[in-house]
Amino acid sequence: MENLYKSFEVAGRWLPVLHGLTAEFPQQSITVILGKSGCGKTTLLRILAGFEPWDSGQVTVPAQGKIGMVFQEPRLMPWLTVWKNITFGVKKPDAEAIHRLLELTGLTGFHKAYPSQLSGGMQQRAALARALAYDPKLILMDEPFAALDHFTREAMQNELIQIYSLQKKCIVFVTHSIDEALLIGQKILILNQGGAAQEYHLSEYAYPRDLLSPQMIEMKKSILAAIKQQKE
Repeated sequence: MENLYKSFEVAGRWLPVLHGLTAEFPQQSITVILGKSGCGKTTLLRILAGFEPWDSGQVTVPAQGKIGMVFQEPRLMPWLTVWKNITFGVKKPDAEAIHRLLELTGLTGFHKAYPSQLSGGMQQRAALARALAYDPKLILMDEPFAALDHFTREAMQNELIQIYSLQKKCIVFVTHSIDEALLIGQKILILNQGGAAQEYHLSEYAYPRDLLSPQMIEMKKSILAAIKQQKE
């Protein structure tokens, strides 16, 4: 994204959301976006996904690159089984590949189950498997683990790291949790009133990460200070 601007008209007034945003999302990397509510995180994802037009600036994605998206809610179709939800939109599903995805996301044995028969965490696993089945170059994730309990969220974070380590997708992940950003991010991008305020690079830190290590503690302090400095 280069010099990106986006505003919304609300009650006859134009409200700027993104203004002059320049950011890069490296391939084969997890970029985590942090920032206060209303800073434009979800709008940024919607623009990358092609759901939302922008006012001016430039957005470049890989040529012929497919894009997958995982929302905060699983958004599964309740009348379809897990298998059919995962393969929805895939023209010629490869049964062996789908079974590998079921195993990777911890859904082995649940392919015939319906969403109502699954826990919240398992539904989110199915949503992630559906995005992966599409074989996208870019995966956009909008607070996908926010509604999960602590233990399920931790398991999903580890699962995402495993999937990234095996498939090396380009992932853009929005969260409000600094701990989550430090655990999974290769790069952290803090948005400040619609523009990038600060970047942190973590590719040198191997998985799994210890949030109690001196390096992680210092980085968390720095991120907290950067977010507190932002104007409301």
